[in-house]
Amino acid sequence: MVLDPGHQLGNRNFPREINRLVPAGRGQRKPCNTTGAATDGGFPEATFTWRVARLVQKRLEAQGARVVLTRQSNRDDRWGPCVDRRGRAGNRAHADLMLSIHADGSYAAGARGFHVITLPERKASARLAREVRSSLRRAGVPVANYVAGGDGLDERTDLATLNLSRVPTAMVELGNMRDRRDARRMRTARGRASYARALSRAIAAELR
Repeated sequence: MVLDPGHQLGNRNFPREINRLVPAGRGQRKPCNTTGAATDGGFPEATFTWRVARLVQKRLEAQGARVVLTRQSNRDDRWGPCVDRRGRAGNRAHADLMLSIHADGSYAAGARGFHVITLPERKASARLAREVRSSLRRAGVPVANYVAGGDGLDERTDLATLNLSRVPTAMVELGNMRDRRDARRMRTARGRASYARALSRAIAAELR
């Protein structure tokens, strides 16, 4: 399986590289990558998703799974990979599924909670998304109150990570980094472990 821990930490230092347009599927082109979000205190999405992804990787590998990450570092002197490469990562690895891990950066008042994104027409991806949603709910993570109609599931056709993947794929926004309650969970080792346990359980259920 493939884990995609979102944005590289150093993306902000490489504006020319990350703003280059790349294929995004369905005839679209998008910037290679973005800088990602951050908490009001400056804790970056790249570091949060990297730490969660590594925890998920460790848990799944202990259960015998083969786990591939779309990036191998979280460094200020690195950028990418581009969204088209990330989207095709599951294809290259002949993976059973792919999960892309992110966090949102909404400034909407009171916005908090997680949501899971899939393509509208892919049943296997929708099943993965529902499993991720159920597992996060059971872990006590609140469902987003500002997007996806309040049910935690969103359908989009503008994301290269989803469009270019030929394996079951979902993207999860684990919370809103601008919300102090979500940010508190993201900043702490205990909070990140709770996300990782929930994601690991969802993936393991889909891999059975």
